[in-house]
Amino acid sequence: MKTNPADLPDFEKIDIRVGRVVTAEPFPEGRYSTHILRIDFGPELGMKKSLARLAPNYAGPELAGRLVLAVVNFPPRQIGPHRSEVLTLGLPDADGQTVLIEPEREVPPGGRLH
Repeated sequence: MKTNPADLPDFEKIDIRVGRVVTAEPFPEGRYSTHILRIDFGPELGMKKSLARLAPNYAGPELAGRLVLAVVNFPPRQIGPHRSEVLTLGLPDADGQTVLIEPEREVPPGGRLH
């Protein structure tokens, strides 16, 4: 796959922050998304909702308390009856299923990737 060139100003436009998952509920009626996450991004950004495709690697309840990375400055998207406010980031495993990106140690919610 060929990638398009980007420069540092392009990267700096994307605001990627760390947040702590407060709740993760199944979203069985979702066509692409399988879970509704409520993520705390600290005092500056507060609580945000994210719809994500996490099955089959994640059932949901085990996500509470985990730190995740998300893009917080994309426009919100309406997904069925829900409004997804941030894009939670993950990578495909060998089967193409989502594996969440997490910091390797404890960091405060709201920290920006740089």
